[in-house]
Amino acid sequence: MNFATATTLKPERAGRPAVIPRGAARVGRTGPGRPRVGRSGWIAFVLLTAPMLIGLGIFKYAAIGWSFLLSLSDARGSIALGTWVGLDNYQTLLSDQAFRSSLLQILLFTAFIVPVTFAASLGLALLTHRIRRGRALLRTTFLIPAAVSYVAAALLWKMSLFNGLPAGIANMIGGWFGAEPVAWLQSTSPPLYWVVLVTLRLWLQVGFYMVLFLAGLQAIPKEVYDAAALDGATGRRLLTGITLPMLRNTSVAVLMLQFIAAFQAFDEFYNLFNSGLSGTGTAPVQTPLMHLYDTAMGSQNYGLGSAGAFVLTALIVGVTLIQGRLTGFGRSGE
Repeated sequence: MNFATATTLKPERAGRPAVIPRGAARVGRTGPGRPRVGRSGWIAFVLLTAPMLIGLGIFKYAAIGWSFLLSLSDARGSIALGTWVGLDNYQTLLSDQAFRSSLLQILLFTAFIVPVTFAASLGLALLTHRIRRGRALLRTTFLIPAAVSYVAAALLWKMSLFNGLPAGIANMIGGWFGAEPVAWLQSTSPPLYWVVLVTLRLWLQVGFYMVLFLAGLQAIPKEVYDAAALDGATGRRLLTGITLPMLRNTSVAVLMLQFIAAFQAFDEFYNLFNSGLSGTGTAPVQTPLMHLYDTAMGSQNYGLGSAGAFVLTALIVGVTLIQGRLTGFGRSGE
């Protein structure tokens, strides 16, 4: 840089803006705090994001659109579009007694598992939050099951814990107290298979939601508890007056996640009741996804299976919107 150029970059003493050379203006800023992005920056951005955007468009959004078209056609034995039938697949599915029964079963399952999982994860979070030493170890211990595959966990429950044999862990523990061996997954009166399903779901999910509650608890300012303690609030009054109200947003988010996960239940049900060549046709309980899987993959009726997928999606979205409306989740100031 020569002397003449250097002097033009200095602000003038009379208060007038400095004269910036034409070459230097290209590396300036387009606004306060916003550096100008050159052509090379845009090229790099496109090259980095194009593979992801193309894959997302083809394998997700294009697939969803094609599935919607399949739901409006008579597609059997092939994913190619068949005869256009309009909403006949939806009407056939909603009039199917087996599908309606699966919806009722998943509603009952959701009504039971969501409050139990919510209470267990919140209780563990409160207990873990009170522990000063070893908190990280406990948090990691409870979180590890959330990283386990549902398929692997279902096979572990089926073949080791509740296999129905005297050597099974559940029957072995019951034998210590004089109980007879029980065929857990085959017992329908009483329906003991629910014990297997509920314990498996709790083991897999409680740790994850516990960590979410712990994050909410750690976000509560300690000064709030100190101020309440000066007013004489202790124990239950702190829990109901400070902790639970300030965990409201976290609680609503956890409930939404649990509702969605319950309606999407498939892996543990399918792998617990899958009996080889017979599939899940003899299962004592079927979720909507199990019914749709048998319809699409077993009967090869892809049009009806696609219609069921959109019906279930609409149900999940509707329940989520209703819950958000009732709880006020997402409103300004919440």
